[in-house]
Amino acid sequence: MVQAKWNDVVIAESDQTVVVEGNHYFPRESVWSKYLMHSDTTSHCPWKGDASYHSLIVAGEINEDAAWYYSAPKAAAAEIEGRIAFWKGVEVG
Repeated sequence: MVQAKWNDVVIAESDQTVVVEGNHYFPRESVWSKYLMHSDTTSHCPWKGDASYHSLIVAGEINEDAAWYYSAPKAAAAEIEGRIAFWKGVEVG
C-alpha cells in the first residue's frame, strides 16, 4: 500500500498507483478530498499535456500547489487520467 503524507496526516492511500517519471499517481477516489483546495496554477508538459494543481490544507497549514493532475492527458499519458500526484514535502512511499 502506497501512502502520501503531509504534516503526519495521510492524504492518499492506494495499492493501485501508477508511477510515471518517479511520481506515484494515485486514483482520485483514494485521495482525501477534505485536504485539497483548488488552485488556479497550471503548467504544461510536452508529452503529458496541461496540468492543474491543488493546494493541501492540513491542521490549518497550507502547502501551495502540492498536488497536480492531468484532467485530459495526451494519449502517451492516458494511464494517469483521473489520478493525482504529490510533491513539495509530501512523503510518498
